Amino acid sequence: MAGAISMTTAQGGHYAAVNGLKMYYEIHGSGEPLVVLHGGLGSTAMFDGILPLLGARQTIAVDLQGHGRTADIDRPMSYEAMADDIAGLMKTLGIQKADVMGYSLGGGAALRLAIQHPDAVRKLVLVSTTYKRDGWFPEVLAAMAQLGPAAAEMMKQSPIYKTYARIAPRPDDWPRLVTKVADLIKKDYDWSKDVPGIRATTLLVYGDADAIRPVHMIEFYGLLGGGKKDAGWDGSAMSKARLAILPGLTHYNIVSSPLLASTAAAFLDAK
Repeated sequence: MAGAISMTTAQGGHYAAVNGLKMYYEIHGSGEPLVVLHGGLGSTAMFDGILPLLGARQTIAVDLQGHGRTADIDRPMSYEAMADDIAGLMKTLGIQKADVMGYSLGGGAALRLAIQHPDAVRKLVLVSTTYKRDGWFPEVLAAMAQLGPAAAEMMKQSPIYKTYARIAPRPDDWPRLVTKVADLIKKDYDWSKDVPGIRATTLLVYGDADAIRPVHMIEFYGLLGGGKKDAGWDGSAMSKARLAILPGLTHYNIVSSPLLASTAAAFLDAK
């Protein structure tokens, strides 16, 4: 791990200097590297329940800008910048290419990583992720519009805040984090022109009761080359892309589901 800062936290995590950030990351297990990226307002803790189920691989769980144990810096939050941060961390750790799995906001960062740094990503797992903003249900977009400083105060009763308050270097930054995430998710985006050029073999994973419209899931799969025709009796016409819609799961519990872990592990292990 050439270039990594040697500082280790009491929890066994590490920090690395990346693009002005003091970026927190944890390494679990050994084998082929898998970078995992949490959802908005979350941290590496989002994956605690499923990391042991992902198989024999070296998992690098990262706290994104302003999240968890990675303190914020004076920079707007964007998917593009977070993608560059992950690429920078991989370079710091001496990892030329890795599998990458991102959930929700982390899925947006993972998607941009595959677009902006195609040589860095071998396989890509996008969990509850959209390629354009209108992929979310209208009521979800309405809720996003309400996020801001006032919501930050109300959210102090939530488990996600309690985790943040326990581990963040500056817990008083909570309103700043919520405001920056709010600004990010209120911005329009449409990466439909970029998705077909993704070189990494990609798995899309959603819950059947997700916050994302099912038609968007299918459109995303189509942009990746999937769902165009029958695969044939021998599967020879099957797309390299994969789509999994997991039963009985929502946008909010899919990240902790053993079914997500087994689905992702099977995809990552396939030749």
